Amino acid sequence: MFLAGEWVERDKYLEVYNPQDNSLVASVSAANEKDVLHAIEEAIEGAEVAANMSVHERISILDSAANWIKNNKEKYATTIALEGSKTIKEARKEVSRCIETLRISAEEARRINGETISFDQMPGSENRLGYYYRFPIGIIAAITPFNDPLNLVAHKVGPAIASGNAIIVKPASVTPLSALLLAEAFEKAGLPSKVLSVISGNTRDIGDSLITHPAIRMISFTGGLATGESIMKKAGLKKTSMELGANSPVIVLEDANIDEAVKSIVSGAFWAAGQNCLSVQRIYIQEEIYQDFTEKFVNRAKQYRVGDKFSEETDMGPMISEKEAQRIESWVNEALENGANLLCGGVRKGAFYYPTVLDNVPLDCKLVNEEVFGPVVTLQSVSNLDIAIKKSNDVNFGLQAGIFTNNIENALKAVQKLNVGGIMINDSSDYRIDAMPFGGIKGSGIGREGVKFAIQEMTEPKVVCFKVSN
Repeated sequence: MFLAGEWVERDKYLEVYNPQDNSLVASVSAANEKDVLHAIEEAIEGAEVAANMSVHERISILDSAANWIKNNKEKYATTIALEGSKTIKEARKEVSRCIETLRISAEEARRINGETISFDQMPGSENRLGYYYRFPIGIIAAITPFNDPLNLVAHKVGPAIASGNAIIVKPASVTPLSALLLAEAFEKAGLPSKVLSVISGNTRDIGDSLITHPAIRMISFTGGLATGESIMKKAGLKKTSMELGANSPVIVLEDANIDEAVKSIVSGAFWAAGQNCLSVQRIYIQEEIYQDFTEKFVNRAKQYRVGDKFSEETDMGPMISEKEAQRIESWVNEALENGANLLCGGVRKGAFYYPTVLDNVPLDCKLVNEEVFGPVVTLQSVSNLDIAIKKSNDVNFGLQAGIFTNNIENALKAVQKLNVGGIMINDSSDYRIDAMPFGGIKGSGIGREGVKFAIQEMTEPKVVCFKVSN
């Protein structure tokens, strides 16, 4: 692991398996509590070093790390595909996005600005003038998931370095290799030691020490709702940024381009085997076009090619583990036992779960109310937009949503009424660029990622006021 700028080994190891065939990919050192405490102690000094780095030094390091990854792109993509669920084509896209995330971080490093303050707006303050500027928060603990093992780490490390912070990353225990390769890129880029640690290990062994330590001033977590709530209870008086998943709806109205909607939503539902916080889960279709849309959607879903992650012909690989595929299987079976109709899929082969489409799913089933995080979507006919909006909002998540319509008034109504952090017009919920603010409401979390907005979370304003004589 990468402990305060040094590569170290330990006697205990985590074994990393390829979920496609359960073959051993690598063994990585498993951190213990002493390692966490050491990383934090070193990061205290690292935070001072980071805060004192000039802006041009931060820019140079971020650009150099991006260049290193670009020059080794296939190595990074292969690692993502080996340890996780993504096909090699999906992995290459993630590497490209990681490079973009670091480039944006370099650009935003020069734009961490403050403002002048008109103190003389207050009677009696005519002889005062000043401003505020933003300063780094200190040490950030980042806990990242398996589904985007490189770019989601970059979304925490890039803004942290751009804003002059030290950061300790605890990647998902099933996909630590990509995060370690990101650390390698920063080492090659000349990042001062002690600014970054990437410590691999089981959350039960090291999580609480990382979360509760008083020197940690911010926790940036991407993962499940239950874990996020647990972290919030343990963390104490710290800043937190939480992206906790979703149950994303997409609305398709009668005036939509059905073919474009089908193409976009199929991709949005089954990209990365549906293991994506933005993945389409619920589709509400206006009743006038329900049959036409359903036939086209099911036909396209059946054409989705499932198989070897390293084949250029494959559209979808396995889920992250056979256990997760079994969970999805049980959720689908629950819906079918309660009257849902299976339109396609519903097949599990080891860790592979085939693209699955259902309709007539009872509203109290898990597939409707919870985050499925797998390649399963539900279809429901609705008579009008108002009902679609009500149903879309009727869950404890609010990350992103999509609507397909050619009526600007309908689009604007959805913008106003859908309770989410982002709305995609004539696109699926599964759309994001790395520069936009990203996050949700309700059970989808608090705070925003996206480089510029993460930097705001990772810095604090300091007010400076001069009292001058007449």
